[in-house]
Order: sequence, then structure tokens, then C-alpha cells
Amino acid sequence: MSLRKLIIAAAVVLSASAATPTKASADWLFTPFLGSTFGGNADIADVSGSTFSDEFEQKLNYGASLAWMGGGVLGFEFDFGYSPNFFGVESTNPGFDLIGDGNVTTAMGNIVVGAPLGGVRPYASGGLGLISSRVDNPSQFFNKATSNDLGMDVGGGVMFLGGNVGVRGDLRYFRSLNNNDDNTIDFSLGSFRFWRGSVGVTFKF
Repeated sequence: MSLRKLIIAAAVVLSASAATPTKASADWLFTPFLGSTFGGNADIADVSGSTFSDEFEQKLNYGASLAWMGGGVLGFEFDFGYSPNFFGVESTNPGFDLIGDGNVTTAMGNIVVGAPLGGVRPYASGGLGLISSRVDNPSQFFNKATSNDLGMDVGGGVMFLGGNVGVRGDLRYFRSLNNNDDNTIDFSLGSFRFWRGSVGVTFKF
């Protein structure tokens, strides 16, 4: 079953329990999730110093989110995600032929804006954090085996909470940031970017 179908099914199952409004309160929300990355793209430098741009394939991603939502609309969130084979490509991929694979880890601190509508909580989220990537064979196209970059993420989704357990569907965009001046804070958008869609089980406490 596709990720989109899973999210739709979860929404239908929990919509009845989420329909009755409840008093807004401050909650901790822990959500282990499973999903996939897609739309990944980067300008990759080869050993000769030239660059080319190509898209990465859709890959498995999993992780967890820990969020605190106040009685109003504002909260904060720590989001951790891991793609164990982000740079792996199929032999039929005409773009480029990497030897081996690699992984991408994201750790983001986000501001969350959510609507406390009882059991249904639509939200938007965005912030800054770490995008860490590793490749098995950097000598082919990459300048180094590991890279730890400042990054940003922005996205949103909806939580369906029936009591203390519910389901969350989430979609967000990740992008690296470059510091253009070592002496000042002058960041610009980097070339490494991708989307992540996920669905998870949310525990409220």
C-alpha cells in the first residue's frame, strides 16, 4: 500500500473519534514514523572539479518526533530522521552510477503552529538543524565521505488523536544551507534538497 493510501485510511478510521471538540491543553506528543524521501536533488562535484545535477531515487526513511504543544497554537518539536540507503541507485538508472551507497541523517529543532481542534490537529512546522550525509565511495563523485551541514526544514500535516493514541501524516521539505562568509552570518540555500513524506503513530502524554 502506498504512503498516500495509508494516510487516507488513517484519516478515515480516526475521523469519528476526532470529531468531538475537547478542551485545549498542553501536551507532549511522541511520534515514531515510517516514510520515504523523494524529489532529492544536488549539484554533485566529481574528482575533476566539474559539477552535474541529478535526482536521487525514492528511499525509505524512518525516525521519530517529540513535540510539545501548548494550550494555544504554538509549540516546539525535535525531529529525527534517517535514510539508510539514500544514495543507492538501481543499475537501470541512466543519471549516474554510484559505487556503493550511503545514508542521510536529519536532526531538526522546529517551531510548530497547530490548531487545537479537539481530536484533529492540523499543523505547520519549520526550523533549523543538522543534515548529515555519508557516502561509501567518495572518490567517484563526492569530495568527502561525510558531510555535516546546517539545514532547514518546512512542512506540515495533520494529527488524528482519539484519546492518548492517534495517527499523524506529515510532509516536509529539507534543504542544506551554505555560509557565504566565515566572518559573518551570511547563509544562502544549498544545492542538496529533498522531500519526506511519512505516517506515524502518535502517543500523547
